[in-house]
Amino acid sequence: MIEATALSRQFGDFVAVDNVNLNVPDGTILALLGPNGAGKTTTVRMLSGLIAPSSGSASVAGFDVVRDPASVRACIGLVTDVPGLYPQMKLPEYLEFFGKIYGFSGPDLQQRVSGLIDFFELSEHRNERMVGFSKGMKQKVALARALLHEPRVLFLDEPTSGLDPLAARSVRELIVGLKHARRTIVLCTHDLAEAERLADDIAIIQRGRIVAHGSPAGLRSGATPDTLVRIELVEPLPAAQGIIERHPHVNVPSVSLTGERPVLSYRTSCVDEVNPAIIGDLVGLGARIVSVNCETRTLEEVYSAMVGDQPLALDRDLSGVLAGKGSAV
Repeated sequence: MIEATALSRQFGDFVAVDNVNLNVPDGTILALLGPNGAGKTTTVRMLSGLIAPSSGSASVAGFDVVRDPASVRACIGLVTDVPGLYPQMKLPEYLEFFGKIYGFSGPDLQQRVSGLIDFFELSEHRNERMVGFSKGMKQKVALARALLHEPRVLFLDEPTSGLDPLAARSVRELIVGLKHARRTIVLCTHDLAEAERLADDIAIIQRGRIVAHGSPAGLRSGATPDTLVRIELVEPLPAAQGIIERHPHVNVPSVSLTGERPVLSYRTSCVDEVNPAIIGDLVGLGARIVSVNCETRTLEEVYSAMVGDQPLALDRDLSGVLAGKGSAV
């Protein structure tokens, strides 16, 4: 649905987007992560037909963004970080105005407008001018406008910004529903938990280049193969330290107290082999186990390593991406 090859954009001598490659199939949510100024918005503006690339090529829903930007814009929905409303208009007339641009009229248009107003819980504000709307309300209007024509592709820049928790949850559920309806969605967000919850694929952009990509789980495991394991016991077991230390695939073993209960902890890249063996040994010595928790790297840690100054140990493929040997998604 979205394809880009060596997509780049310069503003004078400044390279905003540098050699980005994308392949986003139907029914996929791609999250673009990166600090302010990394090139996310410029990438979206090129893919939505708002600005032309300096070099490279891209197509959205089969339409070339350079040769046919009007067709691209007709089949996408776009929510930018600045809603860009007409504040002196009332909500229904504003949505009807854009609906007519997309070719809708009569009862069909009124039904679409009414349904979206109800969905975003804006019914009580139908007769108000939007100049008095809160940030969250304006964000809801922008989302309603983007969904009017049931677009095949959605570009969402911080779609839940400014929304209360219940409204944000409704929007996330809407995004998942659109994905199940085979819509393609590109989500720009600073909310890493939201990205991990929603996205099938994540691309981290830094200085205009994709420095890491993959599924949330793949990015976490690519950063380090180790899993941190914590085993909480009811009472101390003197032999516990020796049990975890003698297993060959265990790193950084330790025993500590959390409140009144001892906790055994270690790192391993072989949880399927190590955990059953250690738990079996502990139970064999009479240990009473309260809980076993396994933790991989969080997406926040991976993101921090990609855009910060303290890199994690990376596997070979991801290191190649960081070294500039590939930036395909």
